[in-house]
Amino acid sequence: MTRIDAKFASLKAEGKKAFVSYIMAGDPDLGTSLEVMKGLPGAGVDIIELGVPFTDPMADGPTIQLAGQRALDGGQTLQKTLDMAAEFRKTDDTTPIVLMGYYNPIYNRGVDKFLVDAKTAGIDGLIVVDLPPEEDVELCIPARDAGINFIRLATPTTDDKRLPKVLQNTSGFVYYVSVTGITGSQAAQATEVGPEVARIKAQTDLPVIVGFGINTPEAAKTIASVADGCVVGSAIVKEIADGKPVAEVLDFVSGLADGAHSA
Repeated sequence: MTRIDAKFASLKAEGKKAFVSYIMAGDPDLGTSLEVMKGLPGAGVDIIELGVPFTDPMADGPTIQLAGQRALDGGQTLQKTLDMAAEFRKTDDTTPIVLMGYYNPIYNRGVDKFLVDAKTAGIDGLIVVDLPPEEDVELCIPARDAGINFIRLATPTTDDKRLPKVLQNTSGFVYYVSVTGITGSQAAQATEVGPEVARIKAQTDLPVIVGFGINTPEAAKTIASVADGCVVGSAIVKEIADGKPVAEVLDFVSGLADGAHSA
């Protein structure tokens, strides 16, 4: 059982929905992003999604693209991101960490070395959006064998014919993308998301977490009410980009978490 599995089991026992928060590692600098990361569990975050900056992101809207560029300009690397996770683990051994990024930096490092280093750093899951199920032998299956969950995205365009392939070898949870498009581009609608979550849950026992288009406590509550939880990324990254003090960023996150937990 991974930390992700344990977290969902705990939340289920408490009758609570999950709140997942995304931050970009190294944005606006390594020290600040680590400080934010360390404060997330106290702000009510159940699972931390830690972005690995990459030069050519395909799923991210302008807010997260710019965060990645700031991080890269500041010298953030995959190694520094793993170091950041390892530093977090010195004081928190229970909050799951999911790395979100793209395959190129992992491929460049070497899959075997990456998985050993990720496991050592305390990484629990991976979201690698440019590796489809047809490429599972590249990373998904080796990650699973190493005890790291490989989390797949399902979208509004994932039809019933495609869905079983997407769910194959997926573990931890299913990330449902609530809108067609990039992060931060549109608002998620519970009336549209609810039936899609039900469709996915009819084919898997995994929790279904909804992301993209959630930026207020009210939206977090509404979307979490039709799923097993929700993810907020761009709205949190924007608070950091606006230069808000860490305490204010964490207050903002706390409001979102309260929204999701009240669903």
